[in-house]
Amino acid sequence: MSEKLRVGIIGCGGIANGKHMPALSKIKEVEMVAFCDIIEERAEKAAEDFGTVDAKVYTDYKELLKDKTIDVVHVCTPNRSHSFITVDALESGKHVMCEKPMAKTAAEAKLMVEAAKKTGKKLTIGYQSRQRADSQYLYRAVKRGDLGEIYYAKATAIRRRAVPTWGVFLNEYEQGGGPLIDIGTHALDLTLWEMDNYEPAYVVGTKYRKLADQTETGNIWGDWDPEKFTVEDSAFGFIVMKNGATIVLESSWALNTLQVNEAVTTLCGTKGGADMLDGLRINTVEFGRQVTITPDLKAGGVAFYDGTAGAPHEIEAKQWIDAIINDTDPCVLPEQAYCVTRILEGIYESAKSGKPYYFE
Repeated sequence: MSEKLRVGIIGCGGIANGKHMPALSKIKEVEMVAFCDIIEERAEKAAEDFGTVDAKVYTDYKELLKDKTIDVVHVCTPNRSHSFITVDALESGKHVMCEKPMAKTAAEAKLMVEAAKKTGKKLTIGYQSRQRADSQYLYRAVKRGDLGEIYYAKATAIRRRAVPTWGVFLNEYEQGGGPLIDIGTHALDLTLWEMDNYEPAYVVGTKYRKLADQTETGNIWGDWDPEKFTVEDSAFGFIVMKNGATIVLESSWALNTLQVNEAVTTLCGTKGGADMLDGLRINTVEFGRQVTITPDLKAGGVAFYDGTAGAPHEIEAKQWIDAIINDTDPCVLPEQAYCVTRILEGIYESAKSGKPYYFE
């Protein structure tokens, strides 16, 4: 490994430009040396904005992977190609950060886990919601036992009218689904992580395409094209874990509701509960009285310094690079992300069949 970690970016679209490359550019131990996109101009622009002076540009990711000097690859492509690009990257000797969700299917995600184990290379998935201040505070409270046994939870990713109209978000072939696999995946990952429960027993799922054919939609990114809207506009799951715990998963891009919240969790345990519906709130009983704790998660304390450690995606990137340098586990383990994909797939399968989906 060279003095700096040499990183290659595969997929130079919105998520790479909005999250991965800006975050990596702030880490002194990193240099971005290769950029790949099927649209060559996008790779060239990324190299110009974030790359070293001698950064290379590719339109075929397999050519990028031939460069043995590259240590790390970030996979920022549509969901359909997450698995085979990640497996190829791991087998070429690279550590891999793959954008969420892990894959379109559980079988594809399993191949990624197996490749990481076989090669001994690190693999993580981009669930940056774990790095928010409220998520981290709640995680420590749960670990300390403040909530007791958590037996009911709600994973929420509800938008009223916020359908992404760019890229391939509406394309079922490329993405594998709509809001459930796009933003519901964040809420589910966060909930499972807070509960430290990765053993699902069965799920019952429903999905709807009820608003997708409407016009004059009030969508915050402009009206969508119904002809291209080939995925659900909302989906819901009732998840029962092997230990009897229940999780309700709600997801929507378009739903006639005023109760909107994205990538948040509600936890109910034997000693206390917590939600993120109006900031982080922890509820319990002390001295025979109901108590609500609302931690102040703002950093700083003086007017000219906010003390922040960075945005969640910046913290995620730093933690990931540190894990490689120090040979420690990344925050998001591939086995955990695999469980998320299994449950999402189970919800889709249950919605399709109209029957519960049981896990082996």
